[in-house]
Amino acid sequence: MRLPGRIAAAIEVLADVENRKRPVSEALKAWGLNNRFAGAGDRAAIGNLVYDALRRRSSYAYAMGADTPRALVLAAVLRDWKEAPEALNSAFAEDNHAPEALSAEEIAGATASLDTAEPAIQADMPEWLLPSLTRAFGDDLAAEGQAMAGRPSLDLRVNALKATPEKVAKSLSRFSPEPTAYALMGFTMPAGPRDARTPNVTTDEGYQKGRFEVQDQGSQMVAALAGAKPGEQVLDLCAGAGGKTLALASTMGNKGQIFAFDSDRNRLAPIYDRLKRNGVRNAQVRAPQPNALDDLLGKMDRVVVDAPCTGTGTWRRRPDTKWKLTPELLAQRQADQSAILEEALRYVKPGGTLVYITCSILPEENDDQAAALLAQHPEVSSIDIAAAWRSTLVTDIPAGLATPGGGVLLTPHRTGTDGFYCHLLRKAG
Repeated sequence: MRLPGRIAAAIEVLADVENRKRPVSEALKAWGLNNRFAGAGDRAAIGNLVYDALRRRSSYAYAMGADTPRALVLAAVLRDWKEAPEALNSAFAEDNHAPEALSAEEIAGATASLDTAEPAIQADMPEWLLPSLTRAFGDDLAAEGQAMAGRPSLDLRVNALKATPEKVAKSLSRFSPEPTAYALMGFTMPAGPRDARTPNVTTDEGYQKGRFEVQDQGSQMVAALAGAKPGEQVLDLCAGAGGKTLALASTMGNKGQIFAFDSDRNRLAPIYDRLKRNGVRNAQVRAPQPNALDDLLGKMDRVVVDAPCTGTGTWRRRPDTKWKLTPELLAQRQADQSAILEEALRYVKPGGTLVYITCSILPEENDDQAAALLAQHPEVSSIDIAAAWRSTLVTDIPAGLATPGGGVLLTPHRTGTDGFYCHLLRKAG
């Protein structure tokens, strides 16, 4: 397929997302099944166009004067992919699968300025979240928003139980991986422009043999900040598919015990194969059932809570969720977080550590939750996040990452990662 046909397909997919209210990944998969003539390169390019259109939906709609699938995709092609309007119209005229020619208004949208747009539009973030986001970022709101509207890198974590960074780098040399800036056992491959395809590293022998995992650098960093040590008893209370359980096991050198639990069996299901592939021997999976964790009450050196949240820190990867988030959903997640923090504290032994993590950039889910727990429990105190950073990441914490409430906030703009929050709390001995 040539670019005009890819543009038409992207408009079709985005219209399907809008009309049927389904995730982008499902709509792209359905389009691929219905158009089997399209090659892997075509599908990657179409996916890039759809995701690019959604990441900057607000500013694209402002520039184009319309919020239609056609307007958003054309804005991505003109403003992000840097196609010249005249060349695009010429290509459209020569391709039977092309959309209609660009109008004068659409051509004007290619260079329309955002200088007078509202702050939420310049930041490409939902307007109703502006007070919260301004509280989080202040004058950096526009820069933070634009970084969040970019494409994410592909990050890997070396599994120290099976490999060294040198061995993984050699195995993946054809992809030219670069060491991550902060995570000590990480590699990154920056996202390419336009129709660039993401490397499929899961077909590599190293991945198949458990020598590395695909994991955002930010996730690696908060797992490291948890500070798990060999020989400790650790509860991963919201283990999900096991990404942080695997990272903890690697840090602990398979010594001690990790109890991996999640209230959702479906989320937990992939963990069994992943533990086996990674050579993890110190993790015990606890399936959700009544009293599944009663024997752990008050006995854990560390309890890691990767709490259910709005996922605002992952907007680069799931841009459709940015525009679906509602005040009601935020309120529900806050209630979930409060309840799970209270539950988690019950398992922490005197002198133990509670590790609170979210993939959110909103203060309501981050500092506010930690503050509420501290107010309710005088036996709990915050651990110095700068000292924890130096101890686990072996550098001084960069300026601006520590939050007013005592946690740390990672973002695409600040650290080149997904958005992650981490707060360390100690229970008095």
